[in-house]
Amino acid sequence: MSVLAYPIQNEVEERARRSSGISDAAIYSMVADCLRGRDPKGGVLIDVGCGAGRLWPYVSGLFARYVGVDAVPYEDFPSEAEFCRGDLDAGPISLPDACADSVASVETIEHLENPRAFIRELTRLAKPGGWIIVTTPNQLSFLSLLTLILKRRFNAFQDVHYPAHITALLEVDLRRIAVECGLLDVAIGYSHRGRLALSSWHYPVWLARLFPRALSDNLLVIGRKPRA
Repeated sequence: MSVLAYPIQNEVEERARRSSGISDAAIYSMVADCLRGRDPKGGVLIDVGCGAGRLWPYVSGLFARYVGVDAVPYEDFPSEAEFCRGDLDAGPISLPDACADSVASVETIEHLENPRAFIRELTRLAKPGGWIIVTTPNQLSFLSLLTLILKRRFNAFQDVHYPAHITALLEVDLRRIAVECGLLDVAIGYSHRGRLALSSWHYPVWLARLFPRALSDNLLVIGRKPRA
């Protein structure tokens, strides 16, 4: 191992731990609802960028096995789950091709240098016919667009978020990447939870459902790997 490998690994782990490995409950619910509506057929779910594994309780009724992949293991990772360590910017994940019935990645792609390579890797892990689902901050929310106008930065990509958040993607980018990776039935979903500007309050869920793009802080893209 080269002398440089140690500081590089330390930097990766430091960036990973800044997030605490936890996302908002509305994001996990968004993922679970989206998968539930598509009948994922159980089996194995691989959660890439799993953090503390908080997605698992939301989808445990849909899958028999849960495998989490992240740069660092978190102390409160579910004891019944499986963990695979991997630097998502460094190359392929050390799991075989077509080993997952579904692959999820929650609030991870914005931390990575190459989103296209990342979604190609998620697609590699999925079995033919399996679902791939990715969430990220919604750059087109009212809050994010207002922040862009006032501060010339998207809300989730201000100086305080750097260098953890480095890749801002619009929903059109996510659609394009999914199609480029050969995914079918590509769709966008929203968290229906958005913070009011200049406050700690959130819009009522019923209102966010009426205007999902404008009033959701997070979104997802989902697509299905073609069958052989």
